[in-house]
Amino acid sequence: MIVYGINPVLEALRAGRVRELHVAGSSARLRELLALAKESGVRVRQVPAEILERESGRGVHQGIVADVENVQDFSVEDLVRGARATPLIVVLDGIEDPHNLGAILRTADVAGVDGVVVQSRRSAALGGAAAKASAGAVAHVRIAEVVNIARALDELKEAGVWTVGLAGEAETAYDSIDFTVPSAIVLGAEESGLRRLVRERCDFLASIPMLGHVGSLNVSVSAGIVLFEAVRQRRTVSS
Repeated sequence: MIVYGINPVLEALRAGRVRELHVAGSSARLRELLALAKESGVRVRQVPAEILERESGRGVHQGIVADVENVQDFSVEDLVRGARATPLIVVLDGIEDPHNLGAILRTADVAGVDGVVVQSRRSAALGGAAAKASAGAVAHVRIAEVVNIARALDELKEAGVWTVGLAGEAETAYDSIDFTVPSAIVLGAEESGLRRLVRERCDFLASIPMLGHVGSLNVSVSAGIVLFEAVRQRRTVSS
């Protein structure tokens, strides 16, 4: 997997997943990163800038590209069993924009979620642009790739996790849901939302009230709002 940009590469180094670095140019931040790579025994190659342009797909590489081991493959059961406390999981039903995927992974990491479930087909790839948008969080978030999201929801229910799907037309407001219990927040595709079978599998459907003129939110923003409502409720209970 190719990861580019200083922060994503730095986090991949910290996670011990970098196999080789390709570097063009020099800066204080790059020198700090290369010092860490040397300490970790990672091979570094100086290359022409045009090679980085090609490898990054003309993304904002900031002079560095990393060849990184693929994200460790977890199962849905692994995410639940590996939870640090009461499970909090995010399920993504067909997120196709890598920038949205990256932003959700970044928020998930900051919110301390126990894992993210993604579909292996018809969803954004986990490398490159998604890693850049995640500010390196892709190196740390536990991710389960599944063939069928609806079946994954059944697995979560069998493990005692309540599933909450976000749907704009739902009558229940997101902040009236009890997120202090084992919970999975289910987010649909950017334009079409949750698919019918996924929607039917959710224990609850909830919405974020729209008080202005625009009728919807970006999916990554919605993820942040609901995740930090879950964080707020859990902090209130534990205090």
